[in-house]
Amino acid sequence: MTQRSILITGCASGIGYDAAHGLAARGWRVFATCRKNEDCARLRDEGLESFPLDQADDTSIAAALDEVLGRTGGTLDALFNNGAFACPGAVEDLPRGALQEIFETNLFGPHELTRRVIPVMRAQGHGRIVNNSSVLGLVGLKWRGAYVATKFAMEGLTDTLRLEMRDTPLHVILIEPGPITSKIRANSIPHFEKWVDWRASARADQYRATLLKRLYEGGEDRFELPAAAVTKKLVHALESPHPRPRYYVTMPTYFSGLLRRLLPSRALDRVLSKG
Repeated sequence: MTQRSILITGCASGIGYDAAHGLAARGWRVFATCRKNEDCARLRDEGLESFPLDQADDTSIAAALDEVLGRTGGTLDALFNNGAFACPGAVEDLPRGALQEIFETNLFGPHELTRRVIPVMRAQGHGRIVNNSSVLGLVGLKWRGAYVATKFAMEGLTDTLRLEMRDTPLHVILIEPGPITSKIRANSIPHFEKWVDWRASARADQYRATLLKRLYEGGEDRFELPAAAVTKKLVHALESPHPRPRYYVTMPTYFSGLLRRLLPSRALDRVLSKG
């Protein structure tokens, strides 16, 4: 049997890192990409095939896919669009540039990579495209507006693509994790400091009382699961003969999905405003 191949973005840590190693252990040929060369070098030292892919750069996206196709002879069985970052802050304090930057990486880059992969999968007669969304693609939460916006957009784009691909042998799938052990909070700090002038905000006192403490001091989330919980769902999405359109991961995702279906908007707002 020919070894199955998958391209994964955002493999430096967290979900992408665990997925790359988990799928390699299951016999997949994994192309584990990262934005930084030093992270790629570390993954190569760990036995993975790794090279750079910057989702904010179309030239980098094209070069990475060319590298994959050059190594496989022109085929690719699966794509896992995982790479993303967060830029915390109240919506009213997010300048245009902050949204442009986060959408480039979290949505436009995955979209461009997907567009380039689809002709390859059409030609070979099969393929799976898995987009890593979030519980924040189902419901909004305060201070997370930029990230929420990208994930809501990814949900809509993915749902539409899935409908359009029904007449093809391609499967389009969403994974929606809640709190997962990763570096996303720590990695969001430079973006927050670059774009959000919280001291000049009308909500400065709220920043001090809530967001700054969580951002810089961290804290435990009793519902947090390890990244392996996402990999488990990813394996089903990739290997099941009949993959689901979407996969929830963690209790908050199941709970939020249920509340969104059952509650009117005002009632849902009351619940979410407490979190």
